[in-house]
Amino acid sequence: MLGPYSFEIILSGSIVLAHLILRWILVAVVKRFARKSEKVEHRTGLIIKYIDFAVIFGIVLSLILIWGVQFQDVGVVLSSVFAVIGVALFASWSILSNVTSGVIMFFTFPYKIGDYIIIHDKEYDYQGIIEDIKGFHVLLKTPDNRLITYPNSLMLQKGVSVIKPEEVEEYLNEEDKNLSNHTTD
Repeated sequence: MLGPYSFEIILSGSIVLAHLILRWILVAVVKRFARKSEKVEHRTGLIIKYIDFAVIFGIVLSLILIWGVQFQDVGVVLSSVFAVIGVALFASWSILSNVTSGVIMFFTFPYKIGDYIIIHDKEYDYQGIIEDIKGFHVLLKTPDNRLITYPNSLMLQKGVSVIKPEEVEEYLNEEDKNLSNHTTD
């Protein structure tokens, strides 16, 4: 004979198990993608943190619904929470756009840590070697050893040129010649 909450307990265990299997599959896919595209391991860790957050959110929401909380009550709570989050994110929308841009850059962009890039900006072209790609920004080390922090969202909005590793030295020498020509004019 089953107890009074047997169905909820079995369903809860099944939901948790299903979410953990889904997490395992997603992490395996992300790691395989990172290996094939030569992404750095800590960047993969950042995406896995996002997956963990989504899985935990899914588990909590599922358990709330399974254990008899009325959907209307959950709707009121979630709408209140999302309203507060919406106001907070609207006040700092760049945080959300930088995180989203970081995820997009992980999966789609043609450059990686160690590449020499030029970011074509209206006033000034930023250039250097990518030291790190974080959740909110990219760290560039310039030829004169300065460290520039550039927001991920702007990386998606600006044109970016990648200089091939074997051409970096030649490019920098040409840049030095151009600078010396401008100063003598």
